[in-house]
Amino acid sequence: MTPAQSRAACGLVDWSQTELARASNLSESTVRDFEKGRRVPSVNNLAAIKRALEDAGVIFQDDGAMIDGGPGVRLKR
Repeated sequence: MTPAQSRAACGLVDWSQTELARASNLSESTVRDFEKGRRVPSVNNLAAIKRALEDAGVIFQDDGAMIDGGPGVRLKR
């Protein structure tokens, strides 16, 4: 998951960084620093962010899933 995917996913479910932090049981600074590209969270923290967003209905698309070859996100139907 990229910082851009995290930001886009939050937009899809209308979550702030505070709400994402709460849902993933992480600090706001961890989420903020990741989304701004300041640092990469640990594997466990990154998994917690992704899991929280997936639980909210986000589907992450890998590099091969998008027409232009880039990663993306969408909501479950």
